[in-house]
Amino acid sequence: MSKIQDYKELIRELAELLDKSTLSEIEVEEEDFRIRVARDVPNAVSYTAPAMAAPVAAAAPVAAPAAAPVAPAAANPADHPGAVPAPMVGTAYASPSPGADLFIKVGDTVKEGDTLLIIEAMKVMNQIASPKSGKVKEIFFADAQPVEYGEVLCIIE
Repeated sequence: MSKIQDYKELIRELAELLDKSTLSEIEVEEEDFRIRVARDVPNAVSYTAPAMAAPVAAAAPVAAPAAAPVAPAAANPADHPGAVPAPMVGTAYASPSPGADLFIKVGDTVKEGDTLLIIEAMKVMNQIASPKSGKVKEIFFADAQPVEYGEVLCIIE
């Protein structure tokens, strides 16, 4: 089989992987070639994240965690009907770029579809939209910090 045929087969296999997963792109690099297969992700932000040193340095002060309210000890946030869980694992960003205004703050009123935060996963910036309209009651993530799948990000009532 020719190299071109091999590449075509690899591209087909990578495209099938994209179709069967929630990934938005796959890249394979080997010695003298590189293949990247990507699909258009409607909720993805089209810029590349700054180097990890910048967000880490900005998040290093103790003030960043203090900005995120803590849930009452007696209540489990996941049980709240307005809980918004993380749809993926990644790094949460509270604003579209360093120094920009936050997407949401406690007390803000949001509409269904408004961007609550961005989760960077595999170098893709994914806008996380509000599943419903309401008032932001609590925020459980800190800027530039990792979040896990299913972790409660905020509560909207």
